[in-house]
Amino acid sequence: MKVSRLSAPLGAIVSGLDIKTIDNSAWQEIAGIFNEYHVLVFPQQNLTPLDHMVFAERWGKLVKFPYGGLKEFPNIIELKNRGKSGDVNQHWHSDMTYNQAPPQLTMLYAHAAPEFGGDTAFSNQHLAYEGLSIGIKRNFEGVTALHSAAGLARLYGKNVEEAASATHPVFRRHDETGRLALYVCRAFTEHFTDWSKEESKPLLEYLHKQATAMEYQARHKWQAGDLVMWDNRSVLHYAVHDHGDDERIIHRLQVEGRSTL
Repeated sequence: MKVSRLSAPLGAIVSGLDIKTIDNSAWQEIAGIFNEYHVLVFPQQNLTPLDHMVFAERWGKLVKFPYGGLKEFPNIIELKNRGKSGDVNQHWHSDMTYNQAPPQLTMLYAHAAPEFGGDTAFSNQHLAYEGLSIGIKRNFEGVTALHSAAGLARLYGKNVEEAASATHPVFRRHDETGRLALYVCRAFTEHFTDWSKEESKPLLEYLHKQATAMEYQARHKWQAGDLVMWDNRSVLHYAVHDHGDDERIIHRLQVEGRSTL
């Protein structure tokens, strides 16, 4: 097994490893590397959906998807290129923060990738937190914010009043490493608790810019056979749609997380 950096801010490529054959000792080493780098890329894998699930289940129970999962493997969703207008992930976000216990990690396996474009970008939220001023850290210590799926509900023509929502700390403490991370995202964070949207907007805008500063980022160029996993407690991600109508087929699954409060 060889570990090389994906970029200076975050991410590592773990090569020379077949994840189907690892034992518990190897998994513990991988879990430690994951907590250090937050995004891991395992190139040249040859996985069935069951292989994908077995590896992910080492971290915990898989998130159940009531709609859209594969027929025989409902914990896996197949993501296909539906064109730029049909891509709803062209924004910086952490997955499903509108749930009280968002997924701890997301794991994607590429069956087909475009020759050019279609990257996924990541941003290290531990570094984003550490880059804030002492004053911001002091004033937002203990502050929470409301995250809502209302925007998704509007996009899909669902009842906005029934959209999921949850409250999370603006500075989230990682439940394994203890490190603090900035935990807001433009996609789902509505306002600070007990603040109006108007009052929250300028400070949220500042935090969004801090969260996605170029110096905290890494990008992954997909190849068929890549297995990529990232820590939703530490990382924002962005699906870059610059590959036109070229084929891109990826299987996604997620591992359940814990409440942030």
